[in-house]
Amino acid sequence: MDLAREISAEPIVDNSFSVSRIDNMRMNTEYSTRLSYHQILLLKSGEGVLNVDNTIYTINGDEVILLAKGQVYQFESSSIISGYAVSFGDCFWERTPQSASNCKAVLFNNAVANQRLQLSSAEITELIFVFEALLDEYSKPEYSNQMDVLAAYLKILMIKLANVKIIGETIFESQDYLLYRQFLELLSNQFRNLHAVTDYAVLLNITARRLSEICKRCCGKSAKEIINGQLVAEAKRALQFSSNTVKEIAYELNFNTPEQFSHFFKRNTNIAPGDYRSQFINIGL
Repeated sequence: MDLAREISAEPIVDNSFSVSRIDNMRMNTEYSTRLSYHQILLLKSGEGVLNVDNTIYTINGDEVILLAKGQVYQFESSSIISGYAVSFGDCFWERTPQSASNCKAVLFNNAVANQRLQLSSAEITELIFVFEALLDEYSKPEYSNQMDVLAAYLKILMIKLANVKIIGETIFESQDYLLYRQFLELLSNQFRNLHAVTDYAVLLNITARRLSEICKRCCGKSAKEIINGQLVAEAKRALQFSSNTVKEIAYELNFNTPEQFSHFFKRNTNIAPGDYRSQFINIGL
């Protein structure tokens, strides 16, 4: 069983936005990093292993890795990658036109489901063009509307990635997909407070049964499975990387009692919260 390692906070990024090119870079494998920003990694080539929230991904190249704010990641072994990296904060995303808001929900609000996007050669070529345009603009001397231009390029990049995500899924009615994206956005903001499918169905003005059917068609999981997955992921991060007690974590996630939280966690992971935490040596931020 892997042991927890030292966790470092992601460095502050000027203007909550950065973009860089990565050329055969050997990644630091000594410690994990907790993300303060959303990150897009376009991997043209590479080898090694990426651990995200204790889930292992073997690096193959011709892929995009989406890392959401709050996730903890670490490259393992002798990982070497080539490609591009973009980091952006929520405040920077607000600069993008409102028409692109659903793209962020599709890609980042259910991070576990969208962690890796496999790309065709045509998609790689198209995305590299956008990244190079971003890099060119980012490297220019600062001027008054530069951040707005970068936000426009980020919008294009997110739309292209959302299209890759949509093409890779089963075809379904656009109205249903819009509801699915709205559900993910609500879940991202409300998962600590709202745990029932009915809660989200009421906000979307549809029945709980229809919401679950929509989720099944869009991602192969029921609405309840998606909600529980979000709660479990947050609980695991808190147990592994915070010093809060199980009782404190239970109340932070809006469970009525620690016992209710423990029962929920064990039912969804086959291990009690305390036993899960005991697998790791270093508990702390």
